[in-house]
Amino acid sequence: MAKGFGSKKTTGWKATASVAMANYIEAGSIVAGAGGLSLWVEYLHLDDIKIGLLGAVSANAFGAAIGALLGGYLCDKYGRKFIYTYDLLIYMLGMLITICSVNFPMLLIGYIITGLAVGAGVPASWTYIAEEAPSDKRAAHTGMAQLAWSLGPVLALLLSVLLAPLGLLGSRIIFAHLLVIAFITWYIRQGLSESSLWKEEKKKQQQTGQASTSSVKELFSKKVNRRALFLLLGVYLFWNLTAGAMGFFMPYIYETVGGLSASAANLLQSVLWIFTVICTYAVFMKLGDKKSRRAIYAVSAIMAILAWVLLVYAKMTMPVLLVFVLLWGCSAGFGAQAFYGLWASELFPTKYRARAQGIMFFIARIGVGLWTAVMPTVISKLGFAVAGGIMIAFLIVAAVIGIVYAPRTQGKTLQQIERERYGDEAAAEVQASSRAL
Repeated sequence: MAKGFGSKKTTGWKATASVAMANYIEAGSIVAGAGGLSLWVEYLHLDDIKIGLLGAVSANAFGAAIGALLGGYLCDKYGRKFIYTYDLLIYMLGMLITICSVNFPMLLIGYIITGLAVGAGVPASWTYIAEEAPSDKRAAHTGMAQLAWSLGPVLALLLSVLLAPLGLLGSRIIFAHLLVIAFITWYIRQGLSESSLWKEEKKKQQQTGQASTSSVKELFSKKVNRRALFLLLGVYLFWNLTAGAMGFFMPYIYETVGGLSASAANLLQSVLWIFTVICTYAVFMKLGDKKSRRAIYAVSAIMAILAWVLLVYAKMTMPVLLVFVLLWGCSAGFGAQAFYGLWASELFPTKYRARAQGIMFFIARIGVGLWTAVMPTVISKLGFAVAGGIMIAFLIVAAVIGIVYAPRTQGKTLQQIERERYGDEAAAEVQASSRAL
């Protein structure tokens, strides 16, 4: 008897990889927009306000922020698999509009739809991977999301260099490659099983009559959650204010401040992301389950600060730029975002794990959106040194918070972490579930 569409099960590392592709698509979308930004500026005669608006509503900021808020809620209410059934269909629609854009409204609408779909998939991605990963390999599995996040820009930027002679057509082709990747990923994901932890949580809620509608109130009312939010937002928001601006504007900065050609800027940025890929695998995935996570985070945070100090206060020559891409590229592979994806899945209970991530992602990307919207004006009016100094300050805040408050969750199951963090409450819920049986 022939198997129906999507009937083949996707499990193990293949399942992790298919879910992690949400990060490939997210980062690839951001960098594809960044790599071709100067071409769209010239084609559509965009001013600073429109450039900032594109950055603000895209997969880099507001669009992804709203998508994550909605996606986190739907992910906890209807299941992790629910998101994977629909989010990439919406993404493909947005990407198709972007590819066919002939005016600014079309391009803006395409960016908005794409951003919403990307945002919806990210909290589901980190949540699903962590819930299905073995406890002694959780960093290795969640590192796949970081690895995919790094590979997206590498390919998008290399394609930007190769297709540069085609001008704007080359940019459209790069977006088209993301559409094709999205379709393949969506097809593979149809074989995913639902998260076992989510199914257990829903079963428990039905047996005990426990309401899940109070999860947002619980998220902010419990002291243990507020501490987790302080750590995670302190790390991810402030680091991402710098990294998010880089993701969309770095080639633009290389061109306008460093005097590089568009192809040279994209090639340089692709080298940066290659270092990120290497260090994600060699450091975070290989050592994150074995060595001190606090020490690994500290090394990354210091490298990131040094990279930006060099970029801002040294003359932007090619040797300086090469050292910058080495330091930042390596640090990004095992730094704030990698640990955020890991810790955000570990520090909240299953009943609102995805929603907590959606809310935090929303806050972080709103922050990035606000900063991205004004950054071109800050650079043009006050100079790159002022903008760079602000971003160094963001990195220092993220470094201090992450180093001081790094949690000790290594090697523990998510259920064990939940019992340790929520104590008698978690035990009482388990007992109530047992009585209901």
